[in-house]
Amino acid sequence: MTRAADALLLDQQLCFSVYATSLAMTQAYKPLLEEIGLTYPQYLAMLVLWEGDGLTVKALAERLEQESGSVTPVVKRLEAEGLVQRKRDPRDERNLALTLTPAGRGLRERGLKVNQSFAKACGLSTPALAELRASLNQLRRRLQK
Repeated sequence: MTRAADALLLDQQLCFSVYATSLAMTQAYKPLLEEIGLTYPQYLAMLVLWEGDGLTVKALAERLEQESGSVTPVVKRLEAEGLVQRKRDPRDERNLALTLTPAGRGLRERGLKVNQSFAKACGLSTPALAELRASLNQLRRRLQK
């Protein structure tokens, strides 16, 4: 096999490593999130809302680096589960503002336990996790240019 052909081996592909790791992460989160009644996309949305309540759907989508249309079904499910309320933004009636309900705010403590359990499952030190996250964020920024 030539050196050029080696470069095309699946195990040599960064894209596959990231893809397979993403799948493994989602699977590792699944049982943790089932305990608190959230799916992975719902958990990501709740993380953003726990950071700052009162965001518009558009702002939530931007923070998650997704289109509003992709986030809307997630928000509707969160609302149906009594975790958020959607209301017209008084500053701009065209936008929907998201407000955490008491149940949504109360879920934060359980979300913290999910985060801690996942960090433990990774088997990496806090500094190693921070370094890995920083490297991935830097890669994402480069690819988004």
